[in-house]
Amino acid sequence: QVQLVESGGGLVQAGGSLRLSCAASGSILNFNGMGWYRQAPGKQRELVAHINSGGSTIYADSVKGRFTVSRDNAKNMMSLQMNSLKPEDTAVYYCNAYNGMSYWGKGSLVTVSS
Repeated sequence: QVQLVESGGGLVQAGGSLRLSCAASGSILNFNGMGWYRQAPGKQRELVAHINSGGSTIYADSVKGRFTVSRDNAKNMMSLQMNSLKPEDTAVYYCNAYNGMSYWGKGSLVTVSS
């Protein structure tokens, strides 16, 4: 059973930075792609950033230029560097990975104060 564990969330002031990490229980080379999603209170879960097995990335328009997704195959980890954070970035951030089946972490809360 694949397990994904997020870490690095917390409280930060607007304009600040946080780095989220997602640790996988096995090799991330087994995944076709990985991504970060977020869900704010009262809103649907949305894609924030995605990285495929070849390292190509896509970002939601709302985070382009501020967030960077990366993966470390040797450490079986994916990260999300978040800069210039805004209050509207406040959400629970989830790690996702798929290889025909989709796996989710339990989420990490990011709170950005104004």
